[in-house]
Amino acid sequence: MAIKKGKKALSFGVSLVFMLLTIGLQPAFANEAIQEEHPFEPEFNAGKMIIEHIIDSYEWHIATVGDKHISVPLPVILYDDGTFHFFMSSKFHHGQSSYKGFEIAHEGSSKGKIVKKVEDGTFVRPYDFSITKNAFALFVSSTLMIIIFLSVSKAYKRTRKHAPKGIQSIVEPVIVFIRDEVARTSIGEKHYQRFLPYLLTVFFFIFFNNLLGLIPIFPLGANITGNLAITGVLAFFTFLMTSLKGNKNYWAHIFNTPGVPWWLKLPLPLMPIIEIVGMFTKPFVLMVRLFANITAGHIIILGFISLIFVFGKVNIFAGYGMSILSITLAIFINFLELLVAFIQAYVFTLLSAIYFGMAVEEHSHEEQHH
Repeated sequence: MAIKKGKKALSFGVSLVFMLLTIGLQPAFANEAIQEEHPFEPEFNAGKMIIEHIIDSYEWHIATVGDKHISVPLPVILYDDGTFHFFMSSKFHHGQSSYKGFEIAHEGSSKGKIVKKVEDGTFVRPYDFSITKNAFALFVSSTLMIIIFLSVSKAYKRTRKHAPKGIQSIVEPVIVFIRDEVARTSIGEKHYQRFLPYLLTVFFFIFFNNLLGLIPIFPLGANITGNLAITGVLAFFTFLMTSLKGNKNYWAHIFNTPGVPWWLKLPLPLMPIIEIVGMFTKPFVLMVRLFANITAGHIIILGFISLIFVFGKVNIFAGYGMSILSITLAIFINFLELLVAFIQAYVFTLLSAIYFGMAVEEHSHEEQHH
């Protein structure tokens, strides 16, 4: 009896994983059906499908059934000519129509953004404060984090003398790990507590959004940490805190590096230039590393799924055969991305802690002279 129940549970789990992976692929299935009815429709474009899934948008596309698009409209907030405009993205009819003179650009530098056509025939962009797919997903993940950590905080207040349980037993080891193995070792015993709240916030924010981005169910599955705007803001905060908290030794090593020959400082300040450039390349590396690794994972998974339709266009049996391999590889990469979600959050937090440690590091006069 137990074995039968185990087999049923395993079968249900595999079916569930397969269903979750294919929810976001309904547009591709729909495109195939449309092409059979209308042979002059453009063929399945794997690159276009992948890009549309990983970039931001003004609506949350769920599926396409026949010629019907199932999506969740999101609020559009524009400021143009001294007036605010509020409406839902459904007014654009999936980008095929204009509304109040506004439309979604399909080409040019503003492709995918809302533009307005002016009298001379050119397009200009209004001030755009819309709640896009990534912005909405950001609100969802932030709300989940607030609920989780407030519940953990209340649980600690109720059970101070007892061992942690439930979600506490999961969160506490991670907090202790970041405190002892990242903050304390990288920044030092004297200063690490000042930066610990920020480091914990950054770690859990990246980790949670990495995990939620792997679940292709509304309102989850957005590519938040694969968006340069998000990773850029996180890297900017790290840069800002490093610059504001840097002590005199930190700035002395930038503008007057000890132990460097004078001819590397005067008349051409070669070393200061290198150090100043390094100040900006560090946050740039943080931004690009997180963006590239998370986006690459989504692209690989979608690429494997696309092979089903690419081979299916050649031969239907090749498509069925490739579907087994593609789904297997997609599931494997999806589980691998669980590890990547933790690693990328850890690396971003560790590098931020190292930068903070460099900013507050103290040197004796003798060490500087040496």
